[in-house]
Amino acid sequence: MWGCFFAAEKMYLLYSILLSAAFLIMLPIFAIRRQKYLSGLSQRLGRYPQFDAAGRDVVWIHCVSVGEANAALPLVKNLRQTRPDKSLIVSVTTRTGRSVAEKNFGNTADCIFYFPLDFRFAVRRALDNFRPSAILLTETEIWPRFIYEAKRRGAKIAIVNGRISPRSYRNYSRFRRFVSPVFRRLDLALMQTEDDRRRIVELGCIPERALVTGNLKFDTMSLPDTKAEKTSQLQAIIRSAANRPVILAASTHEPEEALFLEAVRCFIEPADGRPAAKIVIAPRHPERFDAVAALMKQFAAERGLVFRRRSMSTDQEADLILLDSIGELAAACAFADIVFVGGSLIPHGGQSVLEPAAAGKAIVTGPFTHNFDSIIREMLGSESLLQIGQQETAADYSRELAAAFSSLLLSPDEAAKIGRNARDYFISRSGRSTAETVRLLTRHGII
Repeated sequence: MWGCFFAAEKMYLLYSILLSAAFLIMLPIFAIRRQKYLSGLSQRLGRYPQFDAAGRDVVWIHCVSVGEANAALPLVKNLRQTRPDKSLIVSVTTRTGRSVAEKNFGNTADCIFYFPLDFRFAVRRALDNFRPSAILLTETEIWPRFIYEAKRRGAKIAIVNGRISPRSYRNYSRFRRFVSPVFRRLDLALMQTEDDRRRIVELGCIPERALVTGNLKFDTMSLPDTKAEKTSQLQAIIRSAANRPVILAASTHEPEEALFLEAVRCFIEPADGRPAAKIVIAPRHPERFDAVAALMKQFAAERGLVFRRRSMSTDQEADLILLDSIGELAAACAFADIVFVGGSLIPHGGQSVLEPAAAGKAIVTGPFTHNFDSIIREMLGSESLLQIGQQETAADYSRELAAAFSSLLLSPDEAAKIGRNARDYFISRSGRSTAETVRLLTRHGII
């Protein structure tokens, strides 16, 4: 037993040294982009206000960023209703994740805070302050030191809504000797798909503890309340020209905005009157809003178009709109006709297609969608989206996107059919994952 203990300590000492070296190397970037990386630094270093759970067991739910904070919403609501005897606390990693968590859980969670850096001193301070009996890690947020220290203190650890993409699997596999003991420490791994379950077992999770519960995000999507003032305003901005279709580029990454603008150029360059389509771009990362705004402004100026930022204007006559706001993407999808989902023209692996699917819209993606491999396969099989193939050059991607948009605009019945199929696909899978997740967490003694 002591031999295993000292071996583990030696392994984590090496891990801490490497993590410290990486932190020092990244310090210049942290300093330059301090708003993104250094927000809540004192908490990240383990300094938190003293927490009092009032004698209740503490369930710690960790959400990395915006997507995970939204996905966890039905789970947190369910736990609050079914387990009022528990104290629920929520941690995040990013500044935008903190903003969304406060919006989603401000009236539900007993505490919302930044997740500690994976240094021993920071992790121990956090665990000593909150003393969780159970920790739920959303998606697959694996921090070796945190898991090791939490298990030493007797906490139960489960992954919920777990996902391991092929790329993540390859990365973990390179360090299998180190990560396998980490995955073996998990008390439960509730994965989105059978592929995710297989990968986490191959990485070291005990097979009996890895189960499939589906995707919690299917339980989070709903059509926006069009009577709400903010949503009505967005609808007026996007749908101001009823005779013009709206093409939305959602959750884009660099350089997808430029490729997308080139693809839609023929639909928006004025000829005899106003452009044939209205364009909305919603970048994935808020820190890129200004750069994308500059790109769109130049593009519009060169073509005599009107460009507006959502955050700065309610002008209803804009031809190009930058959606530089947080929490409005689902509503924007509902008001669009065609939705291109970003992160898919580059090897990032794609962003979620569930928002436009829930809204019943015609969806277009690029070839790189391995982050949502099973969903994309199922939707292609049910004719619920269009996917362009891998291309040789940037110009080829723009040309293929333009062809996809053109086919949908020229065949509105076909576009409507794809949208209906996407909505049917979404409905057929919604409402199941949350209940099954809570049932299994209870059955296995996690909560």
